[in-house]
Amino acid sequence: MPADPTPPEVVRARLEEFRARRGYVLPHQGAMAAAMPDLQDAYGVMYKALTLTERHLDPFEKEFVWLAILTAAEEHVGTHHVDLFFRTGGTGPQAEAVFRLVAWARGAETFGFLDRHWQGYFPEVPAARAYRGGTAALIAGLDVPAYLARLALLGIHAARGAHWPLTADLEAAYGEGVPEPKMAEAMSLAMWPCGVNRFLEACGVWLELLRSGRVEPSPAFRAWAETPGQDGFALAPRGR
Repeated sequence: MPADPTPPEVVRARLEEFRARRGYVLPHQGAMAAAMPDLQDAYGVMYKALTLTERHLDPFEKEFVWLAILTAAEEHVGTHHVDLFFRTGGTGPQAEAVFRLVAWARGAETFGFLDRHWQGYFPEVPAARAYRGGTAALIAGLDVPAYLARLALLGIHAARGAHWPLTADLEAAYGEGVPEPKMAEAMSLAMWPCGVNRFLEACGVWLELLRSGRVEPSPAFRAWAETPGQDGFALAPRGR
């Protein structure tokens, strides 16, 4: 039998409680309050764990990456993160840095195309080197530390499902000594606006890089890389 409907006064109370706590209400909160209040409760726990809990990124680092991911995803409703960006010390020039990084990242697959299809015609222009050179030139002109620009690129690529440039920037991040926990947290933020599968795919790219031997992981991340059987549920083909 279907569950009893949520009483109207409970729906209103839930929405006002959310507004009082967060300062705004979005339409999906109402749908959950009316039909799936248990999901609304779990949603709040997940949101707090993912976006509000302080872990490896400091508040400004997190909001810088958030602004980059939301811009890449064209998630215009995330204006509370615009507010938080400025509240945590963000400036106009640093916002411009975000937009430049997103614009560059959107064109990064140009080098992936070169690598996959035309590299043999242009041996003097190695795709990965050309991409990294352009990235380095861009980062050098930004009003943010290089490591933070790199973290933003990781978040952008994860959000967009852009695996070729993600590999290039992960490898560059290791070369620059960017801490792995910061890398993981920056990429994880893509889960909220873009879905868990984008983070899953990004971690698959990362795992492949770790296993390639081209980077030197920390003991914790080496343990992840050395764990076998991370391909999900193996379903055998059905016979005719």
